[in-house]
Amino acid sequence: MTAVARPRRALLYVVPALLLVLVALTGPLFAPHPIDAPVTAPYEVPSGDAALGGDQLGRDVLSRLLHGGAPLIATALAVAVLVTGTATLLGILCALRPRLGRWVERTADVAILLPAVLGIMLIALAWPAGGRLPVAAAATVLGIPYAVRVVAAAAAPIAATGYIEAATAGGERLWYLMAREVLPNLRATLLALFGLRFVEGVYVVSVAAFLQIGPQPPEADWALMIRENAAGIMLNPWAVAAPCLAIGLLAVSVNLAAEAVTPDRPTTETRL
Repeated sequence: MTAVARPRRALLYVVPALLLVLVALTGPLFAPHPIDAPVTAPYEVPSGDAALGGDQLGRDVLSRLLHGGAPLIATALAVAVLVTGTATLLGILCALRPRLGRWVERTADVAILLPAVLGIMLIALAWPAGGRLPVAAAATVLGIPYAVRVVAAAAAPIAATGYIEAATAGGERLWYLMAREVLPNLRATLLALFGLRFVEGVYVVSVAAFLQIGPQPPEADWALMIRENAAGIMLNPWAVAAPCLAIGLLAVSVNLAAEAVTPDRPTTETRL
């Protein structure tokens, strides 16, 4: 791809993703009705008072849709930051200290064997207070092992290069090697990993809500809206279709944006 075409493609994907996130975060400011106030009959079709109709309790679907994006995005963002940050630290450490890395990777291999849905249910159901926090914790714990393997695999060739060996022989500390020598050459991998973990966070929270784990009524949440209104999809399809489209567009746009801003190749050769 040419140097001119790449920024244009990146802008094409990044701008819609940012706009969608902005709309989700500022949505509560434009909601026409309170999220818990009935304004129509249950599953009422769209009308002047409710542009997307009513839900199973007659609450305005549009108002709940505008309120439901911020919690989901905040949870997915927290999961992506925690998983990517932890995996970066452990993955680079594995590459620079192979003996320690073997133990870390073996532990990750064992953790990967646990089915994701089962792990979410075990952690979320064992959490005393329940709610969104245990789902985020489960998504973080279950996401780190796979992410560590990805970062370690990308960092291993960099750790074996000549300038790393020269820096080690020169007496540079471990933190310096990690932060100044290896980390800058993992930009492509980490950007892609962050986008993948964000989408995974959206998926985990949505699945948990559909399984009645995580956010609970009367909270406005896109995934919770789908579960609550599934029984009336034939009466007011927008009560289910609107949050489905919002989740799908969010996941796809963020994934494409992460791919668009990811460099074509690692920058290892610039240090050789």
